[in-house]
Amino acid sequence: MTPHPLLDVTEIARTEPYLRTVGEVFRAFRDQDSGCVSYGVRLADGERWFVKEATTEAAQHSLNRARAFHRAVRHPVIVPQLHRFPTGDGHTAVVMPWRHGESLYAPARLRPASPLARFQALPVPQVLRAVDQLLDAHLAVEATGFVAVDLYDGAFLYDFDAGALHLIDLDEYRPGPFVLRADRLPGSRRFMAPEEWRRGSTIDTRTTVYALGRAVRLLLDTAGEKPAWRGTAAQLALVERATSPDPAERFTSVAELTAAWRRSAQAGPGNAV
Repeated sequence: MTPHPLLDVTEIARTEPYLRTVGEVFRAFRDQDSGCVSYGVRLADGERWFVKEATTEAAQHSLNRARAFHRAVRHPVIVPQLHRFPTGDGHTAVVMPWRHGESLYAPARLRPASPLARFQALPVPQVLRAVDQLLDAHLAVEATGFVAVDLYDGAFLYDFDAGALHLIDLDEYRPGPFVLRADRLPGSRRFMAPEEWRRGSTIDTRTTVYALGRAVRLLLDTAGEKPAWRGTAAQLALVERATSPDPAERFTSVAELTAAWRRSAQAGPGNAV
């Protein structure tokens, strides 16, 4: 059998020149805050792949952490890392399947014309399907003992044609619970729980619940400078509980949050959970 040019490669000197010898580099993502450079590659057989290469020590550490996560967690919504190989500069590149979609990352200055604004204008039932996909993926995360770190809208890739959510770049997820030994965890302040900013605090599944609550609020808000909630009052109450500043007041687990959310969907508009 002919070796696969990406899944069977063992080591290369320089990533981008090699990729151009085996296929077409149709996208390149440079100057990323993560310290990685990424490529969309189309092989001769038409298959499309995503290759992400660490270019700094911090990025390499993150890719090393991601290896354990992707070995433990498998879910259709989470884009997997299928292969990795060393590069000539002593770093690593990872190979993932390419997923069609648009990033829902939208800082305030980009929101009016962003894919997020288009997403927030979709019919509510379609948005709720994406929320359910997000929660279901994190049930799988929780089942393996991992907790979410650096979950934000930059991790959301949405396929408008298929109505499917994909989760990417979950490289900072780690086994929990753990005690924060730094001044803060990596992440977007829009999604981070208060304990992620306090050295010595415990990071556990309630921290994941907070990030998911912030994500659900974003997905179900309207677009614009003054977002408005599009879900029910009961669902908003669940989001508010999930994002309580006090971890003790949140849902105790992703499983508890998801069960309450799904009961709210069954209850219908205007009904209590």
